Amino acid sequence: MTLEKDTLIHNRYRIVDILGQGGMGSVYRAIDENLGVSVALKENLFTTDEYARQFRLEAVILANLRHPNLPRVSDHFVMGDQGQYLVMDFIEGEDLRYRMERLGMLSEEEAIHIGASICDALAYLHTRKPPILHRDIKPGNVKITPDGHIFLVDFGLAKVYQSASQATTTGARAMTPGYSPPEQYGTARTDPRTDIYSLGATLYAALTGVIPEDGLARAMDNAQLTPLRKRNSKVSRRMAATIEKAMAVDPSDRFQTAEDFKKALLASKAKTQQIPGTYTITPPPPEVAAPKEINDTVVDANEIPAKAKSKPKGPIPAAASLQEEQPFISPLKRQKERERKQRMATIRFLVFVLFLLLLSIPFLAPGILPADVRAMIPFIMPTNTSTATATPTPPLPTPTEEATDTPEPTSTSTARPTATFTPTNTLVPLLTTEAGTGTPEASVDPVAPVIGGGAGQIAFASSRTGIPQIFLADLNGENAFQVTNLPTGACQPAFSPDGQRIVFISPCRSNDEVYFNTSLYIINADGTGLTALDAAPGGSFDPTWSPDGKWIAFTSMRTGQMEIFTINMDDLSTVTQITKGEQRVESRMPAWSPDGSKIVYVVRRLGVYQIWIMNADGTEAQQIIRSGVAYNDYAPAWSPKGDIILFNQSCATRYCNPYLMSTSATDRTNEQGSRAQLNVALIKNVDYSPDGFYIAYEGVGEAGNFDIFFMTVSGGDRVRLTTDSAQDFHPVWRPSPPTP
Repeated sequence: MTLEKDTLIHNRYRIVDILGQGGMGSVYRAIDENLGVSVALKENLFTTDEYARQFRLEAVILANLRHPNLPRVSDHFVMGDQGQYLVMDFIEGEDLRYRMERLGMLSEEEAIHIGASICDALAYLHTRKPPILHRDIKPGNVKITPDGHIFLVDFGLAKVYQSASQATTTGARAMTPGYSPPEQYGTARTDPRTDIYSLGATLYAALTGVIPEDGLARAMDNAQLTPLRKRNSKVSRRMAATIEKAMAVDPSDRFQTAEDFKKALLASKAKTQQIPGTYTITPPPPEVAAPKEINDTVVDANEIPAKAKSKPKGPIPAAASLQEEQPFISPLKRQKERERKQRMATIRFLVFVLFLLLLSIPFLAPGILPADVRAMIPFIMPTNTSTATATPTPPLPTPTEEATDTPEPTSTSTARPTATFTPTNTLVPLLTTEAGTGTPEASVDPVAPVIGGGAGQIAFASSRTGIPQIFLADLNGENAFQVTNLPTGACQPAFSPDGQRIVFISPCRSNDEVYFNTSLYIINADGTGLTALDAAPGGSFDPTWSPDGKWIAFTSMRTGQMEIFTINMDDLSTVTQITKGEQRVESRMPAWSPDGSKIVYVVRRLGVYQIWIMNADGTEAQQIIRSGVAYNDYAPAWSPKGDIILFNQSCATRYCNPYLMSTSATDRTNEQGSRAQLNVALIKNVDYSPDGFYIAYEGVGEAGNFDIFFMTVSGGDRVRLTTDSAQDFHPVWRPSPPTP
């Protein structure tokens, strides 16, 4: 629980405000009432033996540090079951990230002074006995005081580095994309050269205003580091070469010590080495307040909140659990080895299929063999030489609406207009299309059953087969299974609450904003049992299943504009309109609350999208986010606990990448969303995992195409699920099957 302002803790420290939040707790600014000075108070809310031991060890490590570029730890205490607290110097001023936002690209001289100061701090840490690694150097963890002094702060991921044969004694592996070297993503050993890479990436960003290409992507040969001078030609060649060497993919190609890195930085401008702690830069102006760093901390996999030691369902990324006992091996080599094995498996499969085809010729196509040869082979039916008239396969019928006259509601009536239609319950595994008609037609293709299920799978749409289809993949990105095979395409999947069925729309030619002339379909998660659900003029899309499985809410244009309807899943015959906006006031993108009592949705009004909420029957509609006419708010997603609503926000009058925003699902006092500080270039169409610990989303891969990613709700442990060159979009997490 977050401590309130003016709370007195430990009978000594009075809370002033919150500085940042992470997975294990918060960091506060407080006043030490005994000494009358400001301090930073870091909390650990997890009181299990392992977390407590790790936090105490961190306190002991930091309490023994004395360096002019590092904050000091002055106290450590435990408050019963509430948590543990670490008290350290509060560093006034601004962080480097905020300075970059305020000034743009830094001068080369300032970058050298910052780099030299942090190198002094790292040289001190790396030469302790045993050495200490910081492992989270980035602009947000470099502070500049009002007198221009430079500090390295936030040791949340620090660890003691002992030897090649010993494991971590404190801290946990995590990464900040762009600033972390490739060995920090996997199971390779980290060492002092890990910090050197991160400092080089920090200086690269300070001099260019751009976060460098991700270290893992570079190691996989999916990206190359853009030369620093290509982004800022004013930087000297020696300075650029120094920073690029610090950021080498292979640790052996980097500077081997912080002192070597510092000497190279000073030599690039022929600067004289100074005593540690004496490097300064232009101080921030007095009116500049230090920005809050809420949600900007990197959260490692071990910081995922756990109740009664429960774990998120589904596989956890390997970085969260494996020991660091292996030397660094380029992921590109591993990738090539996997591709070689996949090629060999494909060749073996094709040879086996060819062998089966050769064996089946006498049975499936006996006419190919001469009559005398057929006579020598037993069990072959004689060839029928009569001419048979082919009977065409009947097309899959589509639902037809039967309009019912509904009296106009009076001012005292709460009745909603309804429509009924005759559903088509024809069950077919897949669809094909008759040439030239575009009409779905039944065909039988063998489909492999889905193995596993539950929270460890994500469904998504992908154009990897030429036109979007629904796929289902495990969290390791392997075993991607094609669920649909509709010639007109399929997208916008949504699972039933038991995870056994998927509702989706078709036709779907691409990842569009609005889908015209589309219909709803239901299919089993193993690709069987396709059922046409709803078809109406204009199109139906944005489907979502109610938590009790009795209703599907969706957007339809059957009234001439986008409105939200529900369909009863008990009889598949009752379609109810639950929104009825004025002309040019449209409603779409419904999302049910976890208890099924409310629906959050999007209203298009005054030319922009807005976030609204209403009861499940359409009553008591109200706007909950007011962003003005400059922004579009859309794609809401309700957290499994029902306390948070996530949504996207983008610019309405110009292009900008969409932001991820959040708001309370219950508190209506603040109608402004909070922007999530996630270090990702683009994030769209977010969906929570069933346990609420992770979110899946559309992101941009190295080639600029859409891919599916997932990460913790705090932005840590980011995993790229799909790597295909095609467009992958509309991710949705598969619910866990109910417990029998």
